[in-house]
Amino acid sequence: MSRIVLVAACALVDTDGRILLAQRPEGKSLAGLWEFPGGKVEEGERPEETLIRELDEELGIKVNEACLAPLTFASYAYQDFHLLMPLYVCRRWEGNPAGQEGQVLKWVRPVRLRDYPMPPADEPLIPFLMELVPG
Repeated sequence: MSRIVLVAACALVDTDGRILLAQRPEGKSLAGLWEFPGGKVEEGERPEETLIRELDEELGIKVNEACLAPLTFASYAYQDFHLLMPLYVCRRWEGNPAGQEGQVLKWVRPVRLRDYPMPPADEPLIPFLMELVPG
């Protein structure tokens, strides 16, 4: 049986109803693909704590736990592990998101999310975001 990896992801939604995507940098697995910001849940950490930490490290923004709303999750079998990924939505944060690790960021309308190649685990999340943020 393959190991389960828990990764928390966040759809940041701006006041125009656009969602932030980050491009995986060169040298990382799945480099060049677009994803929702987040990261691996560390031992003893709750997914919300992971997102607060990762959004600060990756994007330089401060998020209050009360502003993280669970939306759905992805469960995907990669070749060497199984990914379980809760997706949260966040509409309020402090600071302006900027790629702290050199990653390219794009604000994308939900109907345009399919225009950006994503890891296979992220793709099934798109319809939930299109329903949440129409237009």
